[in-house]
Amino acid sequence: MAAERIDGKAFAAALRERIAAAVPAFSREAGRKPGLAVVLVGNDPASEVYVRSKGKATVAAGMKSFEHKLDADIGQESLIALIHQLNEDEGVDGILVQLPLPDGYDEGEVVAAIDPAKDVDGLTAENVARLANNEPGLRPCTPWGCMMLLHDRLGDDLSGLDAVIMGRSQLVGRPMAQLLVNANCTVTIAHSRTRNLEEIVRRADIVVAAVGRPEMVRGSWLKDGAVVVDVGINRLDPVPGQERGRLVGDVAYEEADHVKAITPVPGGVGPMTIAVLLRNTLVAAHRRAGLPDPEGL
Repeated sequence: MAAERIDGKAFAAALRERIAAAVPAFSREAGRKPGLAVVLVGNDPASEVYVRSKGKATVAAGMKSFEHKLDADIGQESLIALIHQLNEDEGVDGILVQLPLPDGYDEGEVVAAIDPAKDVDGLTAENVARLANNEPGLRPCTPWGCMMLLHDRLGDDLSGLDAVIMGRSQLVGRPMAQLLVNANCTVTIAHSRTRNLEEIVRRADIVVAAVGRPEMVRGSWLKDGAVVVDVGINRLDPVPGQERGRLVGDVAYEEADHVKAITPVPGGVGPMTIAVLLRNTLVAAHRRAGLPDPEGL
């Protein structure tokens, strides 16, 4: 039986529709629209594309979008001064500084300057601690999107499932592992120095691949019936006749036909990140206004 394709694009579109439907009720209660501020330092082409996409999605959801594009040489002090201004701006509910920053910036110090109540990327120390303690807080967008897809396929109760996270980054691997621990899974974090990696992956009911190596995980690594979430997005070198190489994930998708379900690349996890960013912005707006969290998000 062929593996079920987890359509993250469709799931994200439905989530964005629910967010857009919930925005008018907040606006009536609070007397304003939710607002998301995105800060871009420098002119990295990929980051510019992401920022434009986030801005369009924010407006499409009925929220206010505030974009701040800064020269790469503006300096750490000026960048943090802008963040402090956004912290004090009552019209801004979410602040996202597009990473990575250019050379010469201390990303940890920049993230620490963000008000945790507006930290829609879930990266500040307070939100990391809240995640570790399984307390209410703003969760990192990509891992939370992965959890939504897993619950959609496996149900609300993930208790007792064996999960392997490939990758230990602060952005995906570590928060993903913590989310799964909070869901009562048995979790292993695998990385570049893990021994017997294939054997470890092969026992997992849930595999989350976030290593940034094209098609590293072969079909033979995956057990029958596993659910696979592929966070990786890698562009291969073009073959003769192609202008650009095709996009692939960290998992050899065509070899994984025996698993229960798998996210494709593209069209899997990627669309969920922006959808969850909008969700976090609306949740942050409700909490800042003293309103209960919106339902169904």
